[in-house]
Amino acid sequence: MSVSQRLEVRQSQSLVMTPQLQQAIKLLQLTNLELADYVAQEIEQNPLLRADERGPDAEAGDWREHAAPDQREPGGGPADSAEGAVSDRLAADSEAPLDADYSYDDLGPGDGVAGALPGASGRSGGETDLDFEQRYGAEASLRDRLVEQLHLAVPAGAGRLIGLYLIDSLDANGWLGVGLGEAAEQLGTAPAAVEAVLDVLQGFEPTGIFARDLKECLALQLAERDRLDPLMRRLLDHLDLVGARDYARLRRLLGVDDEDLADLLADIRACDPRPGLGLEGGPAEPVVPDVLMRAQPGGGWLVELNPETLPRVLVDRSYYTRIAGACRRKSEREYLSEQLQSANWLAKALHQRATTILKVAGELVRQQEGFFRHGIGHLKPLILRDVAEAIGMHESTVSRVTANKYIATPRGTFELKYFFTTAVSGANGAEVSAESVRYRIRALIDGETPDSVLSDDTIVDRLRGEGIDIARRTVAKYREAMRIPSSVQRRRQKALLAS
Repeated sequence: MSVSQRLEVRQSQSLVMTPQLQQAIKLLQLTNLELADYVAQEIEQNPLLRADERGPDAEAGDWREHAAPDQREPGGGPADSAEGAVSDRLAADSEAPLDADYSYDDLGPGDGVAGALPGASGRSGGETDLDFEQRYGAEASLRDRLVEQLHLAVPAGAGRLIGLYLIDSLDANGWLGVGLGEAAEQLGTAPAAVEAVLDVLQGFEPTGIFARDLKECLALQLAERDRLDPLMRRLLDHLDLVGARDYARLRRLLGVDDEDLADLLADIRACDPRPGLGLEGGPAEPVVPDVLMRAQPGGGWLVELNPETLPRVLVDRSYYTRIAGACRRKSEREYLSEQLQSANWLAKALHQRATTILKVAGELVRQQEGFFRHGIGHLKPLILRDVAEAIGMHESTVSRVTANKYIATPRGTFELKYFFTTAVSGANGAEVSAESVRYRIRALIDGETPDSVLSDDTIVDRLRGEGIDIARRTVAKYREAMRIPSSVQRRRQKALLAS
């Protein structure tokens, strides 16, 4: 066989991850706090960037008015990164999202000088570009730890929505700062559903968290240590006497001697009345939402970005024009051109990030309108692909947008990804949210009487009568996940309570 050299021409397609595209993807998945830090670093490194300190209601364009005509945005585009990201419209199809199928090679100032973004040299630009030590080395806050436990203990959907609401309702002590009735009314669900989730949350670490008062906080901790016997329960009923140090009266009420009372009090003193302060991360801090939502007087919903979390940067073109005229060396002109390219890119990338978040949030509100109007029982089954196809984006883009982004709604503040839930087959091929099915199962069981306890088979028949096609083993699985006893156990419990 002979070996020879030859030339061949081949045509192929490939996606090139430019530094600009890599940075754009990173910007999209940053939280508002991480984004603010990133923008602050860029402003510090780039002499052509300025922070817009005029406030979100100020008129944009001041920098553009003093810019040289040839340095303005092509087509009259915004020099302010937040200009155009308004609430009364979503991004047009021509305003491309920060998607993985998109290149930013054409975002230069017009002279075609390519340049890496500040701080981007020597980095791969992948997911590991995020500061590993900053993200994983810092102490997690109490809220972060509770949310992590919530993901492990409660299935995605209605239960997590309730859990997130309760986590955000904790006070500085780690006690629950909202009543079950108030939470149920806000979320449009039954108090029993909120109480069921609270029972799970009260098993989280640190022990004693989510208590509604001091007595419950101590009881949770004593129960974990197997010290919550009937005598201790009676002592907890008289915590006012413990505080007043009226030990003589306590001994009479409990029927114990000095030694037994001292042991009981020692167990109480070993508890932490403020479990929320027991972690270095401190008490849970309120979430600052990225998106705001409210009902409009004429009907419908208004979805807008939170101006408090929207970084606004300005490209100082007048300064560029003044300095460019004084440059004598080629290296100086190249450096200045690179900085202008980087500044232009950042302003445009921030604007596109904002419109992408707004577009995804608006579609989520449209898809889950039933939840916002009627409560958790009306959550629709929803997956990333549904939203991605509706707005013409890639699923990975929607995934990045919905992670660690929050929306403030009339029913509370929720992470965008919590509105995605699995489906159960319904009548005529329709699909019903699994969380709505769980909600309906609990509602049926809550409506039981001692003489009419529902078996799993009966629940299946009731649900099928409502157009929900579900198997008996699925009902049993959902019931066990909600920690609801079997029909035999419930019948015994109701009989004991009635006797």
